[in-house]
Amino acid sequence: MACVRFRGSSPLGSTKSGEVPEWFNGAVSKTAILAKVSEVRILPSPYMFNFKKEKKEPKDLKEVLKQFKALKTDFNRLFQEFKDLKENHQFAIQKIGIVRFNPFSEIGGDQSFSVALLDENNDGLVITSFYTREGNRVYGKPIKQGVSQYALSKEEIKAIEMAKKYGEKKPNNNQAANSGGAGSH
Repeated sequence: MACVRFRGSSPLGSTKSGEVPEWFNGAVSKTAILAKVSEVRILPSPYMFNFKKEKKEPKDLKEVLKQFKALKTDFNRLFQEFKDLKENHQFAIQKIGIVRFNPFSEIGGDQSFSVALLDENNDGLVITSFYTREGNRVYGKPIKQGVSQYALSKEEIKAIEMAKKYGEKKPNNNQAANSGGAGSH
């Protein structure tokens, strides 16, 4: 709940604070008229933006143990949520490879493409779009552990290989800098 403070004269005419002008003839309540004043200031509630949370210090060993038990419960819950998230994440698309190409010499530009979308286990699909003068053809093929049961074009194979490389673990900058390779000076 907010507190409202009105200051200044009303734009409806010169009246004393809280009075209704004569020409209004009682058609509008005092509250509606007061809302038309030149300055309205809304003050926040004392409960809004209460960032100062009181920290209750434990009084004895029993309360300390109670807080540790609560922390252990919270930690176990968060650990389980993280574990579930990690297990489910392995089936999300994590590796992407795309190859643009021109399959027909009579049409200019690389308007056709193959895109591979793979998860952590290299399962997913490859989608290929062939653009021709007559129209566009789109094909999709499932991928299981990096291979398909269907024949793949060279562009589809290249897109799958790009996706696999995209998903490879790369050392972070600290490991690369400490390995003695280029850029460590």
